[in-house]
Amino acid sequence: MKHILIVEDEEGIVQFLKQGLEEENYKVSTANNGLEGFTLFQNKRFDLVLLDWMLPKMTGLEACKKIRETNSKTPIIFLTAKDTVQETIEGLKAGANDYIKKPFSFDELVERIKVQLRDKAEQETLTLGPIEINLQKHSVSINKCDVSLTHKEFDLLCYLVKNKGNVCSRTQIIQDVWGIHFDYDTGVIDVFMNAIRKKLNFKVNEDYIKTIRGVGFIAND
Repeated sequence: MKHILIVEDEEGIVQFLKQGLEEENYKVSTANNGLEGFTLFQNKRFDLVLLDWMLPKMTGLEACKKIRETNSKTPIIFLTAKDTVQETIEGLKAGANDYIKKPFSFDELVERIKVQLRDKAEQETLTLGPIEINLQKHSVSINKCDVSLTHKEFDLLCYLVKNKGNVCSRTQIIQDVWGIHFDYDTGVIDVFMNAIRKKLNFKVNEDYIKTIRGVGFIAND
């Protein structure tokens, strides 16, 4: 069940949205000011945020910016009476994915929510040839057969697939995957790569992850 956070200070709107979205089979949490909404977002996992612009303690615009400082993926839809082109641009620049003007049709809002959640679901799946990676479930399969990877093996595979078609140097990998920003024996990467290849059990003619000698690795379909 998808979990939606509503950050809105008008109680009538909150109850209307909460009841309607729960009837659409969404789980709903609410906050009545921007600071409470941001704090709740930091402490729980949400699939989408409905965010009013004019809020006490922290405006919706400020809350949106703070959310985007630590989370770039969760869809945010502004619910607001503000409707000038400049205000719309300001909201989108702050990190919002969509913008719907009050008063709005509930049916239209539901469709916009579905679009954002569908787009997010697509972004949560990575592919490399017969390999499928579900980022949300933290799962990997090849030819529909599940593969068990350690946390770091999963991170390394995801990094290479996200950068598919580009050579990833050992220095880049050790910095971005391991978070190490000083001289370090990058040979550890080969240990993990060997484990990944063994678990994925590539056929002889399959070479989805190539080693670029003296440089790094590249993933290609």
